[in-house]
Amino acid sequence: MIKVMQYGEGNFLRTFVDAYFHTLNEEGGDYGVYIVKPIMFGTLERFEKQNNLYNIVLRGVAEGKPVEKVYEIKSLKEVIDPFADDTAYYALAKDAELKIIVSNTTEAGICYNETDEMGGFEKITYPAKLTKFLFERFNAGLGGVYLMPVELIDNNADELKKCVDKYIELWKLPKAFKKWNDEENFYCNTLVDRIVSGYPRDEQTKAHLTELIGKQDDLVSIGELFGLWAVEKKGNIADYIKEGVHNIEVVLTNNIGYYKKRKVRVLNGSHTNLVPAGLMLGAETVYDCMNDKKLSAFVDNALAEEIIPFVSDDVAATTAFADSVKERFMNPYLNHQLISISLNSISKWRARVLPSFKDYFAKYGVIPKYLTIGFSYLMALYSSIEKNGDKYEVKLANRTVELKDDQPYLDYFAEKKCVKGFMSDEKVWGEDLTKYAGFADAVKANVKAIANGEVLL
Repeated sequence: MIKVMQYGEGNFLRTFVDAYFHTLNEEGGDYGVYIVKPIMFGTLERFEKQNNLYNIVLRGVAEGKPVEKVYEIKSLKEVIDPFADDTAYYALAKDAELKIIVSNTTEAGICYNETDEMGGFEKITYPAKLTKFLFERFNAGLGGVYLMPVELIDNNADELKKCVDKYIELWKLPKAFKKWNDEENFYCNTLVDRIVSGYPRDEQTKAHLTELIGKQDDLVSIGELFGLWAVEKKGNIADYIKEGVHNIEVVLTNNIGYYKKRKVRVLNGSHTNLVPAGLMLGAETVYDCMNDKKLSAFVDNALAEEIIPFVSDDVAATTAFADSVKERFMNPYLNHQLISISLNSISKWRARVLPSFKDYFAKYGVIPKYLTIGFSYLMALYSSIEKNGDKYEVKLANRTVELKDDQPYLDYFAEKKCVKGFMSDEKVWGEDLTKYAGFADAVKANVKAIANGEVLL
């Protein structure tokens, strides 16, 4: 058996990674997933109650028709709580069949804390726990593993290894262990792409899924049909990770950066550029936006003219990906709330949209029309913030919504400070956005027009 240790029991990993290994087993493989609970919060009672069996429901549109596919996932062998009993956890470290370690500890999970002690466990970081685990494996005289973090940060595996190296140095672990970690463990950067809405919240959907599955499932998770896992090709990883479509499409590549750039700019960038305009024009979900002629055309134009041409030289391939993204945006089952996507919109715009903006400006010497409109709606939305107790709220035409972002940004707009001053803050954007000729003036005029009820699309 090829054993996989998985840090994290959340919906995404179960609807993505575990579904992949389950499918490989259905195709004749022999994989077993061992989940490790990464934090003390929460219990594993649902797994115990259901004998580690659960269903995922992939919902979407295929060939113009609604599709719901149910998969009973059987790849989980054991779910381990190392905080209650670390015996099973360290037993995996000494298991020769363990070949893969996957993690999803959120973007903040891959970090280093110089106060972490090797004798600790509950309060130390995931990389610190991993270092202890790998040291146990080294002391057992076993070979290395393939580490495939899926946390959504750039070069996730490289960052994870940097943290492990720091703990080796902090704890003064043997040089032979560092050499073993450098040479025998393969830290593979990855990019994952599947929208997972998780466990249904409304009773109607719960009842529908119970009927669809044939029984109640407290671990059921909903995801979209599309799935892509791009994995950096290192060592003999092809012996363990199979390419092709196995519930999700898996690509082993030496150019993980392309897949990252494509997803961030096309999918995430489109989301971020669309959301403020959608909210202010009365839409509630991405699906609503794609069924509105003005908002849908806004997405199309931004992609075609200002995003796609700057992703790679293979414009046709990027265009095909963008078409698949728009089809995913049209998925009525996902119910992807604009207000949920709006979380931390300022940092998202900097990471997801600003690179396309800069590339366009560098080529043409003028600001991009549609990305400027999207940014203007973002500034108009934040300029409408009113503080209500501990909440930062915006009154839209059809409802009041709460915005969530870094508090200094929210306070800035709640205090009715000027947009141009915010645009010039290098701490916010990494540079002064007012240096782009015509940008500040265009945004100022657009924000005023939006406040007067004009529609810029």
